Amino acid sequence: MEDWPGYFESVLGKGARETLLAALDSFAKEGFAEGLSVDIAAREGRDTLELLRQGWRVVATDNHPDAFSFLWSRVPEALKPRLTAVEVDFVEMQVPDCDLVNASFALPFCKPEVFPELWDRIVAAIRPGGRFSGQFFWDRDSWASLPGRTHHSREDVLSLLDGFEIEVMNEEERDDPPELRSPKHWQLFHVVAKKR
Repeated sequence: MEDWPGYFESVLGKGARETLLAALDSFAKEGFAEGLSVDIAAREGRDTLELLRQGWRVVATDNHPDAFSFLWSRVPEALKPRLTAVEVDFVEMQVPDCDLVNASFALPFCKPEVFPELWDRIVAAIRPGGRFSGQFFWDRDSWASLPGRTHHSREDVLSLLDGFEIEVMNEEERDDPPELRSPKHWQLFHVVAKKR
């Protein structure tokens, strides 16, 4: 992924990720109407927009400046006061105390030497009863061979989620169609977990 603006353009209008929707559904079933969420690597904003629509306050982070130009232009004026956008990379990211950390397809792009500290900050920031939603990539995913990527085994993920009640942990392994320009082998976990 080198052409991030091209990626942002190509996915405009796509709906929120299923892991985020599952987390929001669980909050709604508990009668939790709104809270503070952190959307890590928010990109063009598909998840941020859904959070705002459902009444949440959102701190959206991304390290690419073009991401927020795609995001802000699609946020309704009435919802803009509920959004804070922070251009920051994983190394410097501060995660405020919150009810939900959403990291859709984000954490694999964190460098392995930075990941443990980032994960500790995420866990510390989520209030008891709050949730994490997002993806972890397995070590057989094609991108595991690229430098600067963080991939985990199933045992690694279970260890990271110690202290959480796992509500969703779906394993996915598939190949892109061969006609794609750069087909890849996907191997990942889709996770929603509630902090005890």
